[in-house]
Amino acid sequence: MLNAIKNFPAQFAYQPKIENKKYYHPAEKYLVLGMGGSHLAADILRSAQAQLTISIHQNYGLPKISDQELKKYLVIASSYSGNTAEVLDGFKKAVNKKLNVVAIATGGRLLALAKKYHRPFIQLPKTGIQPRQALGLSLRAMLKIMRQNKLLNDTRAVQQLKAKNYQSAGQKLAKLLKNHIPIIYSSTDNTSLVYNWKIKFNENSKIPAFYNTLPELNHNEMNGFDTTEKTRPLINKFAFIFLSDDDDSPVIKKRFQVLARLYKKRGLMVNIVKLRGKNIWQKIFANLILADWASYYTALNYHQDPTAVPMVENFKKLL
Repeated sequence: MLNAIKNFPAQFAYQPKIENKKYYHPAEKYLVLGMGGSHLAADILRSAQAQLTISIHQNYGLPKISDQELKKYLVIASSYSGNTAEVLDGFKKAVNKKLNVVAIATGGRLLALAKKYHRPFIQLPKTGIQPRQALGLSLRAMLKIMRQNKLLNDTRAVQQLKAKNYQSAGQKLAKLLKNHIPIIYSSTDNTSLVYNWKIKFNENSKIPAFYNTLPELNHNEMNGFDTTEKTRPLINKFAFIFLSDDDDSPVIKKRFQVLARLYKKRGLMVNIVKLRGKNIWQKIFANLILADWASYYTALNYHQDPTAVPMVENFKKLL
């Protein structure tokens, strides 16, 4: 895990290649089949590039829409291992329906099926890292499939980031979060970021973590933290991370300021994390590198292995 964090910016030097390219047919709409770490790149793209029409399916099979509508999409079956049951099921159904489908994986059954059924695919490099740590590789592969060459070139700016520059801040944040359950807030535009923070704490640190977005949470969730003498023992377990983005609208910025004031008045811990970078890709991935460090040191604080996910592996064996 430590090397995966330190070397993360180098993933943006990766040059993806479409194999079986003679079977590749471009489209203007994309349906990504992916579970866990294998759909995170699509989450990022959907929020960062609103001009791209991306739907994400996190289940077995295909979305419950008409075959006529499905034929308008390029279906992207994404499974880092190539053996994700839900993605394999969706890929097979897409082939049976004669849909336009491509695969992204390091290997496994998914690439074997792509070769068998003459479907285009991108084989990701086998680096030995966890799927959630391969976000740069997956993102660049998806951009290649979507023919977004300019964006593909723009993402190379992430190589300029130095992961070690965020290490100290991540360690300090982990120390503040000790013995607390993190809840991460952002604007709706940054939903993909707070979701990534949550799963990093879940998978790396092996602790509960939650997320929500403004303005919706101002209409419901924040009421759960209006502390009283009876509820304070429950609420004291939570600590908040607010992702502050200069590109958020003025009304959202004001909501963050007011919410922070209300939470602090009630004795709740609020940590403000600012998004910074020369372009949107640096801003996104500098923030996620910080999340990596924070979750890594949180894992160490609880004497957890930040790499392995034994409960997931045990669950698979029991299925």
